[in-house]
Amino acid sequence: MTPLIFLQRTLKSLFRIILALLILLPILSGVIGWFAAPGALHPPRREMTATLVTEADAEFSLIGAKRVDFQVRAPDGVILRGWKVRPAQSNSNWVLLYHGVADNRMGVLGQAAFLLRASYSVVMMDARAHGASEGAMATYGWLERNDTRGIVEVLESSETVGHLYALGESMGAAIALQSAAVEPRIEAVAAESSFSNLREAAYDYSGLHWSPWLGKTLFLPGAWIVTHRAEKEAGFRAADVSPEKSVAARPFPVLLICDAADTTLPCRHSRRIHAAARGPKQLWVVPRAFHTAALGFQPEEFKRRVLEFFASSASR
Repeated sequence: MTPLIFLQRTLKSLFRIILALLILLPILSGVIGWFAAPGALHPPRREMTATLVTEADAEFSLIGAKRVDFQVRAPDGVILRGWKVRPAQSNSNWVLLYHGVADNRMGVLGQAAFLLRASYSVVMMDARAHGASEGAMATYGWLERNDTRGIVEVLESSETVGHLYALGESMGAAIALQSAAVEPRIEAVAAESSFSNLREAAYDYSGLHWSPWLGKTLFLPGAWIVTHRAEKEAGFRAADVSPEKSVAARPFPVLLICDAADTTLPCRHSRRIHAAARGPKQLWVVPRAFHTAALGFQPEEFKRRVLEFFASSASR
């Protein structure tokens, strides 16, 4: 066999392999998307165990904070459970804390601790379909924004609330931003690693957290099927589950935190939200930090920026 013939046969074989991959990968992604779709609305629960409660109480005890159980009935009847936690000396201001997907209120214990030390009171709720809260599904802000309105209503009926802010991580960041669009009593939002809209996030997940380009091309069937099934079950349009639209709807102050090494929800999401925001806005890109890890990578800077942001929002 001459070298030229060998090269021709090799190129033909390579072409056939590439062609097969171009045909099979989209089909495979669609199949995976079909089976993965239910998990998007029904994430695994991280239960609120006695061990976790003991861990939280130990942390609160160190800083002289006191928690009380807090239960709220959402507008659709779902019972939401969590805590109100007051510092040893309160400045009368409150922060609503929002955890990430498949987590519970313990996911924001670190954020609660430094806010309590700074004299803020905090509300730590399990999102619907998470932790000890009821709910058939998680909708990433579509129903949760109305949950927030119920939480704020009960909070203000039982507590003196000077200024009210929100801080969220990942899914919680998206919920906080969407909540502030419909609940004007939330004066400012600090949001780390939010998605810009649910459809855009699907491209990252379908792209295997390696490249959204894959989710928009070869693996597009998987992204489409996941969002389509979610839309049908939950009754929303994925593009409308959108912090990006929320910050354009109401001009509230936002501090957007994105982690430079985040492959789960890369910084393009926060940049899109920042570009759309109509109110006072800040964007902090945290070097080397991965998803929702800014507090761990740069704890003092995280605390300084969040506290200064809330303080400046109070003075507006």
